[in-house]
Amino acid sequence: MSDDSHLRETPLSRTELLRGHFLHVVRDAVRLPDGSEATREYVLHPGAVMVIGLLDDGRVVLERQYRHPMQKVMIEFPAGKLDAGEGSLACAQRELLEETGYSAQEWAFAGRLAPTIAYSDEVIDIWFARGLSLGERRLDDGEFLDVFAATPAELQAWCFQGDVIDCKTLIGAMWLQNVQRGEWSLVWRTGEVTLDAGESAA
Repeated sequence: MSDDSHLRETPLSRTELLRGHFLHVVRDAVRLPDGSEATREYVLHPGAVMVIGLLDDGRVVLERQYRHPMQKVMIEFPAGKLDAGEGSLACAQRELLEETGYSAQEWAFAGRLAPTIAYSDEVIDIWFARGLSLGERRLDDGEFLDVFAATPAELQAWCFQGDVIDCKTLIGAMWLQNVQRGEWSLVWRTGEVTLDAGESAA
């Protein structure tokens, strides 16, 4: 990797702008590479996970959920943010069960994505799950979503047609396609193995 010191900014101070129920927004004063100063406003995020659940018949588990900022129902892979002190795999297991009712025998960490690098430090860990068994969903209060299954070909078509525009789901579809083609590999682990709080998934 080439030296990137000529691109880096140096943090000088931080001001809290908003601490709401969901969003935590700050403004940082920074020194630019040329010595001048500027401000950067962005959202602090605890991190999140996304789960690509593989059914035995080859289909994948998806959700339809209304997203208020977009004013429409979106097609997405199951996902959610980390609770305080929660590890990545533990969060993936919890979110899959709560939102869909599925638990998995095996899990594989795929990679990470940063969906909004211009205004948030959010990072989403991508997990694959297989050996699924269906139980009872445990939705949060005020959470409403439909769970359904689709073939990878159907998902790819929806991405191409613009029916799927959620960025994490688009990235998940790319991962799914490359794994199925054998171009990207996964290392599977049993579902009983969980990461300690704060431990890296990679």
